[in-house]
Amino acid sequence: MFDYETLRLIWWVILLFLVSGFAVMDGFDLGIGMLLPFLGKTDDERRVMLNAIGPTWEGNQTWLITLGGISFGAWSLVYATLFSGLYTGMLILLFGLFLRPVGFDYRSKLTNARWRSTWDWALFFGGFVPAVVLSLAAGNLMIGLPFKFDNDFRSHYTGHFLDLFQPFALLTVIVGVSLFCLHGAVFLHLRTEAILAERARRVILWSSLVFLMSFIIAGIWVAIGLDGYRISSAVDTNTVNNLLTKLVIKENGLWMTNYSKYPGLILSPMMAILGTALVLYLSAKRYTGFAFLTSSLVVICTILTAAGSMFPFIMPSIIAPSSSLTLWDASASYYTLHLLLFVTVFMMPVVIGYTIWVYRVMRGKVTVEDIENNRNVLY
Repeated sequence: MFDYETLRLIWWVILLFLVSGFAVMDGFDLGIGMLLPFLGKTDDERRVMLNAIGPTWEGNQTWLITLGGISFGAWSLVYATLFSGLYTGMLILLFGLFLRPVGFDYRSKLTNARWRSTWDWALFFGGFVPAVVLSLAAGNLMIGLPFKFDNDFRSHYTGHFLDLFQPFALLTVIVGVSLFCLHGAVFLHLRTEAILAERARRVILWSSLVFLMSFIIAGIWVAIGLDGYRISSAVDTNTVNNLLTKLVIKENGLWMTNYSKYPGLILSPMMAILGTALVLYLSAKRYTGFAFLTSSLVVICTILTAAGSMFPFIMPSIIAPSSSLTLWDASASYYTLHLLLFVTVFMMPVVIGYTIWVYRVMRGKVTVEDIENNRNVLY
């Protein structure tokens, strides 16, 4: 049905779709978790915040599971190299995510103030830790990770967990955390009212400013201060390639090459910047639904900016550039991609359909009165 090159491109797009889907759908959950101890001044207000995402947070988190499963099937070499190399970070991510289900389920079991405050902070770390780890990973992917393959194609990761905390990666943490806080505040503005919605609008103001400044600084850093990668040898994009035979150049500013090669890519950072300004305007005018859609677009464009800069690299190697994993040498076989595509084309519309249905059924505001009338039912 498709040739190998086209299948690889399709699966790169699907990978971006799943990353964007997780960032959009679970991003506001993480943002609200980070805002929980600060925005909710009373127990009822915090319960309003939890129940704004209560019916959907578990479904949103499955995007990450789907992303892992698809990576295992379509990009198994990336999956194995990334997960084994960043094993400590992945464990910290998982333990951070573990705090969320127990936090939601146990927080309101007792009325003790200290008990509930403890779980509020657990939910804060359940949002903050994944946001930091994922943003840190994204920054290090742009820098390049310290791994290489031997002649038997066994990967060897030579770095340590603390090596991930490089200046540029820490900047991407600020970008990611502020973006999730912005996205969460926009969703909270949509789903709540009165004083809680007003506080959310104030968070939208400062988080959007932090995101804009850090995003622009990161872009300048990528352009003039960060080494990028480029394949300098000929690559047959329609066949199985030996990843060690390619020649890769590592030089300052090479991540900007694709903006000359594919001028349309400039729309991604521009829309991220202009979209953030539009979120501020729409939130000020109380067009909360449009503000949330625009915020989602900002999240997607931020991811596309990074992915577009790196294309066709997926996981560059800073110590052995020829070992870098790219679109053309890290994918599964033609038959595997073809079979997975058939299943995905059938199942993905079902997933998207029931997601839309759930959000439609659960639409509307969550108020303090709802909490007071359903104290033993709601989170």
